[in-house]
Amino acid sequence: MKLAHPLARSLVTVRSWPFFTDLGIAACALTAFFAVVRTGLYWLSKPVPVVPISSSIAALPVYAFYSIVRMAIAYALSLLFAIAYGYIAAYNSRVEPWMIAVLDILQSIPVLSFLPPVVLAMVALIPGHQLGIEMGVILLIFTGQVWNLAFSFYSSLKSIPSEMIEAARIYHYSGFQRFWQLEMPYATIGLVWNSIVSVAGGWFALIFCETFAMGDRNFQLPGLGSYIQMATNQGNVRALLLGIGAVVLIVVATDQLIWRPLIAWSDKFKFEQVESAERVTSPILTLLRRSSLFSTFPSRIWTSIEEPVFRRMARTHECRVVQPLDQSRKGKPSPALWTLGVALAAVVFWAAAQAILMLRTVTWPDLRLLLEGAAATFLRVNSALLISAAWTVPAGVAIGFNPRLARFVQPLAQILASVPATAFFPILLIGLVKLGGGLGIGSIALMLLGTQWYILFNVIAGAMSIPADLREVSSLYRFSRWQRWTRLILPGIFPYLITGLVTASGGAWNASVMAEYSRVQGRTLEVIGLGAQIDAATDSGRFPMLLLATILISLMVVTINRLVWRKLYRLAETRFKLES
Repeated sequence: MKLAHPLARSLVTVRSWPFFTDLGIAACALTAFFAVVRTGLYWLSKPVPVVPISSSIAALPVYAFYSIVRMAIAYALSLLFAIAYGYIAAYNSRVEPWMIAVLDILQSIPVLSFLPPVVLAMVALIPGHQLGIEMGVILLIFTGQVWNLAFSFYSSLKSIPSEMIEAARIYHYSGFQRFWQLEMPYATIGLVWNSIVSVAGGWFALIFCETFAMGDRNFQLPGLGSYIQMATNQGNVRALLLGIGAVVLIVVATDQLIWRPLIAWSDKFKFEQVESAERVTSPILTLLRRSSLFSTFPSRIWTSIEEPVFRRMARTHECRVVQPLDQSRKGKPSPALWTLGVALAAVVFWAAAQAILMLRTVTWPDLRLLLEGAAATFLRVNSALLISAAWTVPAGVAIGFNPRLARFVQPLAQILASVPATAFFPILLIGLVKLGGGLGIGSIALMLLGTQWYILFNVIAGAMSIPADLREVSSLYRFSRWQRWTRLILPGIFPYLITGLVTASGGAWNASVMAEYSRVQGRTLEVIGLGAQIDAATDSGRFPMLLLATILISLMVVTINRLVWRKLYRLAETRFKLES
């Protein structure tokens, strides 16, 4: 009888968890509903381009709410676009080189280059409502998130082992089944880890885009970005620290409530033949799995959607043998595709003609200044890449291989990576002003804040994706440290490392705008570089200079892509592709 009481008590305690978890999930659903209603009312109101920003701490919750909504919408759009774009590029050999070249260019163009056309177009398309301005800012945040995710999904699809594709063909998988049961699971680990860095890139764009000027027009929206910029411009250190503290709190909450559960959940998609001894865990994920509401309600909804799809596919004989991917797309393009291609080509030629006419106003001294700035920024970008890779590769491998180390270091790294580099810029800039110095070498340090996390988290994802049985084999055969790195680690992480370097390069180009040109406490800090020219051209409304600077970045990126990145991607797809 003495043992029955604690046993019964423990059972009651375990059974009570699902109720409280269900209650928490219901509260989150109600909060999301309130957020949708509140956001809709604000967006449908009359447009207010310049919203006064209060320095009071009481205004921070409202500003945080608006910033989180913009980030969430931009991330959802980025994920959908990345999956669609990466899938088309990976499985259409005719357009693949063009799509990857375009992706290289777009991810390297600073957000500020997208700012004038995007904001002006959205304001013109949705006049009379705040929605136009908000959608312009959301699309700018989208440009700070999407390219990294698209590269990750594309490289994951290209590295799927051939025997898994052959198994899908043998088992008569339809295109949808192959996508949902093979390609998405295989790409999940990379998508989750790159989402952390992409959201950090979104915060980078958010803080930069909530307050900006285009010639004689100013835009200022309520949010944490405008709050931090207001504090920086006024030299209000207290308000600046409060704003950065609010960003850090949001990042920590996002890490614990979203990213860690997703990392633990995605661990089941690791491609290995021997199960690892240790698995990534998350208390939040454990609670969600105990919830009857969370475990049954989504599955019922998905089943109600999925079953009619498979029934329709069965009736229309869609569930047929899937041919090898390269052979199934060698048919002639349809007339609709030809029409779309001709229309797109016409738009491109018209835009190119307008751009040439705009560039006629650029003088030779302006061009010489841009060329000097291009050389300076190119050197800074590559210096930041080399410095970042020097410490992130060994650190990422150590975190990915050592679960005990990962338990302590990984959460800290996730939090630091999720805090946007632009949140640290004001503190560094104020420090430079007080020391009486300019940017100089400090601009490279600022670029590091926008590049190193891309490489680190891709290396961690690559190290975690190396099957446990291969690591066991290297231990059994007593590989030396050199053999372990050259025959297991570097080949295993190579596709992820290349993706990290490519996206880090884009992050460095984006960071160059603030690293080379900033205003703080009524003083302008500036060094020679394309980023400085882009920022100055946007402030003064000199769109021809902005366009030419963007063209120079594109030309450099295309050249590097053809000479370096494309060859390395091809090497990752052939020699370093994981096969059993």
